[in-house]
Amino acid sequence: MSFVIILIVFFGIAVGVLSFFLIRLIVMPKRLSAVAELIKQGRYQAATKAVKSMLAKEPRNAAAHYYLGKIYLAEGKPELALMEFKTVGDIGQFGHEIPETEFRRLIADLYERFGQLEEALKEYILLAKGDPRNAEYFYQCSRIFDERGKADVATKYARKAVELDPRHGKAHYMLGVILYKTKHPLEAKAEFELGLKFDPSNYDSYYYLGKLMKESNDYTGALLAFERAQKSPALKIKALVERGGTYMSQGSYDNAAIELERAVKLAKDDGSSESLYGRYFLSLCYEKMKNIDKAIEQWEKIYAKKPQFRDVAEKLTQYQEYRTDDRIKDYLTCGQDDFIELCKLTAMNGLNLAVRDVIPTPNGVDFITVENESDKWLGTKKMPRLLRFLRVSEQLDDSSIRSLLDNMKKLGIIRGVIVTSSGFNRSAIEFAENRSVELYHKEQLQELLKKASASS
Repeated sequence: MSFVIILIVFFGIAVGVLSFFLIRLIVMPKRLSAVAELIKQGRYQAATKAVKSMLAKEPRNAAAHYYLGKIYLAEGKPELALMEFKTVGDIGQFGHEIPETEFRRLIADLYERFGQLEEALKEYILLAKGDPRNAEYFYQCSRIFDERGKADVATKYARKAVELDPRHGKAHYMLGVILYKTKHPLEAKAEFELGLKFDPSNYDSYYYLGKLMKESNDYTGALLAFERAQKSPALKIKALVERGGTYMSQGSYDNAAIELERAVKLAKDDGSSESLYGRYFLSLCYEKMKNIDKAIEQWEKIYAKKPQFRDVAEKLTQYQEYRTDDRIKDYLTCGQDDFIELCKLTAMNGLNLAVRDVIPTPNGVDFITVENESDKWLGTKKMPRLLRFLRVSEQLDDSSIRSLLDNMKKLGIIRGVIVTSSGFNRSAIEFAENRSVELYHKEQLQELLKKASASS
């Protein structure tokens, strides 16, 4: 009797369990289909209510969490969508209701959106393993490996992507970027060109082609490439800065200033990298144009946002006398003719040298000079000196001394003098020792200018 009762109870339980799963297999897909339709119609509130009702009864229903994540994505709530997708991943149940490939693509994108590159990379690696003929997944892996600084691995994945799909423009571009960073310019150029062939709207390729051309001194090609790169709003400011730099490399400072001023004007955030670099190169441009007031204005704006940016603090210190000393201001900013006259006066009254010949140079002027007439030297043959005045901001190295010595040799002169608005580094000072070259740095120049003005 007891056996019969046990058998009946067991049979009842079995029927109940079976009925539950049968109902779940029939009802659940219908409810999920209804949710999918609500999402399609944009009825997100109703869809959310339906899914949460399902989760209230079955908290670990992976499909319900998946659909809730898709609702949050449609509503523009990616952080909530990621939480739901993480739950799906933890449960790890995939099938018809949760297409694994679609799920991993969605969660990979969300991981990357929130800066979780390691997690995004894991998903793309799984996608590549699951579909090893899909070039897109290998491209995505190469891109993230590159962002993580893993050039070797990034290269392998990028090469695999273009092998699988030779027409994958972004993969060619990615391979080009990696080759550019690893100092393979010719190979990089070829990949960027292939990238543009198959994806003409990838303006990043134009940007890198411009950098390659600029570095190889193809300035005309570089300017054209950067102009094309500007079609991308994301590249607009960077391309303008690069165009400015290209014009500066050509010595065309007026055109450079126009491009850099446009870049600075477009930058909405004064503290952004684009704005800081735009202002910095603009300041150097102004400096080259002898418009020191404008250069200082840009340095001060940079300093206010990021005091440690490059050599801005040093530049401001270097030019601090500029605003208080009109003599050094005139020396740095006056036109070439006035500059030559000022240097003549400084040579005569500051160094007691008479100018015989004038040789203009790009950043200053050279004089062939002799000692001024005096009773002490009457009847004595004067020894000529090559006197070089420079108005530059960079410290001079030994190459500047070698250049003067070369000119002295050509002119048959055995003594030389360099006067600069900057200074001399250790290599220049050491090289000048035991050679017939005198060096005058900025502070000494200021004293010479004082003597010149006092005697005029």
